[in-house]
Amino acid sequence: MARPKSATHDLKRDEILDVAAQCFARQSFPAASMNDIAKACGTSKARLYHYYESKEAILFDLLDRYTQRLLALIGEAEGRAQRKNLSERDALSELVRAFLAEYETSATRHAALVSDTKFLGPAQREQVVNRQRDVVAAFTRFIKRAYPERVTPTNQAALTMMLFGMINWTFIWLRPGGPMSYAGFAEEVVAVLEGGLAGRRPE
Repeated sequence: MARPKSATHDLKRDEILDVAAQCFARQSFPAASMNDIAKACGTSKARLYHYYESKEAILFDLLDRYTQRLLALIGEAEGRAQRKNLSERDALSELVRAFLAEYETSATRHAALVSDTKFLGPAQREQVVNRQRDVVAAFTRFIKRAYPERVTPTNQAALTMMLFGMINWTFIWLRPGGPMSYAGFAEEVVAVLEGGLAGRRPE
């Protein structure tokens, strides 16, 4: 009979993933070893193997959970928009705020998603990439509903990636406690959307 998992099993996994993400961000995924992660966790490598069989397994669990979290944020934003009877533009603004609030506490996980997905095996990489595509598709839907007069089949991909270009690289330069907060930056992004996409359509 298999030994039952302890009540703190998932909590410990979350702690390991947080520390591993920091190691990957600091050293790079190829350079970080299971021993490095174990030391950073304050445990032994043998104990770490009790939770994960390899560094690749850690990376997959990290990205699997993180992409599920991003999709959950989209579902939560849609539900909140319906409950509050928000306009389509306000719904998009709320989604931007929700993602940047998540990025504030998940910078190293997001860095791993951007930089380290390529190190997964083919099946695992496909699963993570498909979730990323679902996130992009959801943002496209939000943008099309918010600015139907501006979004066309020709420019919708470019407009979606323009928005991601503004928010997806904040882990490089935006720091908690810095001169601009994540919440403040979210408002700047919303202002750019309103001032740009809501403005007169270019000739």
